[in-house]
Amino acid sequence: MIEDTQSLSDEIAELKKADEPRRGPIEARKKAMDLLARREHARGELLAKLEKAGFESGIALDAILKLQSDNLQSDARFAEAFVQSRYNQGKGPVRIRQELRERDVAAATVDVAVSEFDADWKALARHTRERKFGAELPREFKEKARQMRFLQYRGFEQDQIMAAVGER
Repeated sequence: MIEDTQSLSDEIAELKKADEPRRGPIEARKKAMDLLARREHARGELLAKLEKAGFESGIALDAILKLQSDNLQSDARFAEAFVQSRYNQGKGPVRIRQELRERDVAAATVDVAVSEFDADWKALARHTRERKFGAELPREFKEKARQMRFLQYRGFEQDQIMAAVGER
């Protein structure tokens, strides 16, 4: 009876193993394409997600390189979409550059994406300040400094901040 129970549990274990997906290059490509179907991903974050899903680094990297050669994954395309998204959130170029670097996007790709993005950063800084603090410009030094710190945190450059608080 004990032997029957042992063989039954061995059979169940074998069936479970058969149901587990294999972690080969085809599965890695499918998983990566599933992730890319939802939104653009930088190469580094796509690699991290594949590794977290249980794929070996080499297999995951090979899958990503193949997707790049097929133009299905692009750090440049990711950076363009990211800049647009953060611009819509009212974030400035300094913060956008920093967040892209944190996602392991190459510095040259970051510079191209931000510089080629058609934006009036001063107007965005004014709009962001007005949404947070209202249309009236700050009169007292303490309030002006608070609003300037807020815009600096949001990633605006000094000249953009000065334009937003009425200095230029």
